[in-house]
Amino acid sequence: MTTVADHGRVIVITGAMAAGKSTVAELLARRLPASVHIRGDVFRKMVVNGRIDMTPDAGPEAMAQLHLRYALAGHTADTYAAAGFDAIVQDVIVGAELAGFVDRIRTPDRFLVVLSPTVSALEWRERQRAKEGYTHFSAGALDEVLRRETAQIGYWLDSSAQTPEETVDDVLANLERARV
Repeated sequence: MTTVADHGRVIVITGAMAAGKSTVAELLARRLPASVHIRGDVFRKMVVNGRIDMTPDAGPEAMAQLHLRYALAGHTADTYAAAGFDAIVQDVIVGAELAGFVDRIRTPDRFLVVLSPTVSALEWRERQRAKEGYTHFSAGALDEVLRRETAQIGYWLDSSAQTPEETVDDVLANLERARV
């Protein structure tokens, strides 16, 4: 396989549900010459029987499944990056989990973008979506975890007033600030 580089980059895009992670990650991946979009939720959906979804009072098995999902996403990103692709990982990774997730990525060129629109923007975006994300958490509660319990690493972007395309432009213009 011919690639554009000896190794690619890993770019992690996180934030609360309805922050625009999926849309921004897909648009970003489409702008790069050799790229993949890794949707962390795909690993959760692969569990046919025995899946335990995250809730505010998640038990040990839910946490174990979340850590497995994160490990698979990180490993997949590193594997694609080793083959020369820019791997865009998109998932809800907040609170104490974020720093550990970033630390597990082995690719030297790694970046973190935290989409942090306002709660009112999250609520509006949630109403516009075909899928319902906020079943166990409220937008305000998840935003509280993001802002109060999440390490202030990477590039934090309030994308409340931006279109997805403007957010991608902002990410690309500030990618070096996102280096972790």
